[in-house]
Amino acid sequence: MNWKTLVCLSHITLVASLGLAAHAQTFSVIHAFDGQNGAFPFGGVTLRDGSLYGTTYYRDFQEATGTVYQSKHVGSDWITTPIFIFPTDGSGGDIPEARVVFGPDGALYGTTGTGGYGAGGGVVFSLTPPSPVCRTTSCTWKENVLHSFQDGPDGYQPGYGDLVWDSMGNIYGTTKFGGNSKQGIVYQMSKSRDVWTETPIYSFQAPRNPKQEFDGIHPFSGVILDSNGNVYGTTLAGGLYGAGTVFELTYVNGVGWTESILYNFRNFSDGHWPQGGLLRDSGGNLYGATSDGGNGGGGTLFELSPVGDTWVFTLLYSFSLTGPPGMQCGPWEPLTMDESGDLYGATICDGIDGFGNVFKLTNTQDGWEYASLYDFTDGPDGAYPVSNVTIDADGTLYGTAYAGGSFESDDCKASSGCGTVWMIKP
Repeated sequence: MNWKTLVCLSHITLVASLGLAAHAQTFSVIHAFDGQNGAFPFGGVTLRDGSLYGTTYYRDFQEATGTVYQSKHVGSDWITTPIFIFPTDGSGGDIPEARVVFGPDGALYGTTGTGGYGAGGGVVFSLTPPSPVCRTTSCTWKENVLHSFQDGPDGYQPGYGDLVWDSMGNIYGTTKFGGNSKQGIVYQMSKSRDVWTETPIYSFQAPRNPKQEFDGIHPFSGVILDSNGNVYGTTLAGGLYGAGTVFELTYVNGVGWTESILYNFRNFSDGHWPQGGLLRDSGGNLYGATSDGGNGGGGTLFELSPVGDTWVFTLLYSFSLTGPPGMQCGPWEPLTMDESGDLYGATICDGIDGFGNVFKLTNTQDGWEYASLYDFTDGPDGAYPVSNVTIDADGTLYGTAYAGGSFESDDCKASSGCGTVWMIKP
């Protein structure tokens, strides 16, 4: 595969990992990108009114600006069209790594990894739908750039995760780099009279002393909030052992935002590099994944449970790695939980064929039971599913694969496919 398109993702090589297989669902491809109207869907999809919304890393190979697309269910078919193409001058942002999500106002919101005004450090943007009087398929959504990151205290290069809202309508997100120590930040976006203002609420610090507990660095994923407005997330690296952290930010009147490190990864059985972010259940337990390490060397799935004033770490599953050690084949984006409390996700390069898989972790009386629902083959089905998994009300799963799929254009052939949007029916 041509890896030139993966260089900007996180500067990590992808290889194969072997997992368990238990196929009981029906897999199908909703759309294979052709490299002309989108290529390389890095983020997952958002479901609204029976349609899927997502992003592609590239528009095409001549103008690598990226797109936002809609996959609409029409009868028994899916029709996928770009609803927004990022401008070629970079002013509206370039290369969206995260999916788009709907805000409280009904607009789509997202981030790009690069582009924008000034330093080109990415943007926070919103998209509003075209006028209802538009009756053609060429009607596109209108972009509003809410903030362009300048590689200063405001941060640089937003992370992979979703933007989230608090009860007051403020938006929260992360940047992988930038901030006071260039190690990444958590930021808040607040709106006043239709103008959005970005405020860093926490800037991660460089290590101070190897013998001291020091901060995490590089929050690659987004953050989540609890009902009290506390902010939770992960950092790819840093912490007491340099293997990443789980952190909490709490707002204290008169003081501001303060950080607590809930867990320092040790790069033993617990794993290494928790870049996928967190999921929180109704009981306040946190679930996440590491993309490397663990008993099998291919990353882990974990749970953190609040017990009094401490947090208890539980290893739920270790992925196996059959390739060279040190490669990140585990999940890169947050897990998803269904109404029964079962967990779903995707690995980059686990699975029988080493091109990633979609998995389910079932909560049983005897513990968590792992099953691989689908193993990608790097054929028409796709390869390297970076995305999270989206669940419909009937239990249908949706997601994307970064590569594989269409080989029709010369560029897609050279890159081993331009990626797919997939569906798994129960």
